[in-house]
Amino acid sequence: MLIAFYAPMKSPEHPNPSGDRRLAQLLMRALNQGGQQVHLASQLRSYDGTGNAETQATIRQEGERQVLTLLDAYSEDKIAKPHIWFTYHLYHKAPDWIGPGISEALKIPYIIAEASYAAKQSGGPWELGLRASKQAIEMASAIISFNAVDDACVSSLLRGGTKIFPIPPFVDTQPYAAAAKEKMLHRRLTADRYSIDPGVPWLLCVAMMRPGDKIQSYEQLGTALSKLKDRPWRLLVIGDGTAREQATRALAAINDHVHWIGTQDAEKLPGIYAACDLYVWPAVNEAFGMAFIEAQASGLPVIAGNSGGVSGVVNAPGCGVLVEPGKPEALAAAVEKLLDDPESRQTMASRAQQHTWDHHGLNSGASSLNRVLTEVTLCRS
Repeated sequence: MLIAFYAPMKSPEHPNPSGDRRLAQLLMRALNQGGQQVHLASQLRSYDGTGNAETQATIRQEGERQVLTLLDAYSEDKIAKPHIWFTYHLYHKAPDWIGPGISEALKIPYIIAEASYAAKQSGGPWELGLRASKQAIEMASAIISFNAVDDACVSSLLRGGTKIFPIPPFVDTQPYAAAAKEKMLHRRLTADRYSIDPGVPWLLCVAMMRPGDKIQSYEQLGTALSKLKDRPWRLLVIGDGTAREQATRALAAINDHVHWIGTQDAEKLPGIYAACDLYVWPAVNEAFGMAFIEAQASGLPVIAGNSGGVSGVVNAPGCGVLVEPGKPEALAAAVEKLLDDPESRQTMASRAQQHTWDHHGLNSGASSLNRVLTEVTLCRS
């Protein structure tokens, strides 16, 4: 089956790393692994974070132009006609201006993974994108959901017979599993490279440095860990971004405990995860957090704020600890407890790793996606 894939929020080939790009890449890999042929139909980024009407209108025009270009290419057999259009991550700030038009013209199923609809944005600066997202959801043949929080608003827009298919988020667990088997080697290499004391517990967070929720998470992390700064531990921070100075200020109170690792290539991440002992992140308004899955796949217990879809990937209490969002003191208490109990920490690590391998691996993702594709195509036959 040939699938036209599109990610309006951020293309899988976008140069800047993020959870969106990572999941777009993984969706394409999982579809391929399931035996499908996947074509990246467009790299148009429809995201507008400022609410600028002129910018949104320009993006819409470009989307409409690409619809005509693609339809011409399909009709002239320059590109094989897809059997399904698959859009990942659609909402009012990043609507799909391409997929609905192609699907309607070719009379093929239109599938959306991770759709959201915020009715409260009606009449606001993203009204154009909100209407487009509403129309796209209304015509969808299926919705794939990674976060049940969005389901209620989306389900009210679905036409009769269209279903929401919940699928656990997934990663390729193999690189993390391999790194975990060489934990002491990776710890020694990481300690030497970044001058980190290997004899104390290592905490880890992996997050871009952007204004808004990410910086709020850094601020809460700094507040929480400042309560434990008299203890022996180190925090490794992987990430960078436009709000680097704000992130630095957020962790200023624990600066002597922090090692700034910067942005890392995907190939290097498993080794750094494996070298650490505990993953900690407040997760302010987090959708679910790909880094939580990667950490657990590497054998790290997770301590996180229980917001959004985090509880869907952090299998607490067996594999980690979820605390009330916006409560740095609760985060600090949870970290302190696991620092004092290495045996429980190791038990959680083993359980987290096994749970992630069983439920959040690439094979699981491929099987789940194939079930959706099969049901959609059977319903239309």
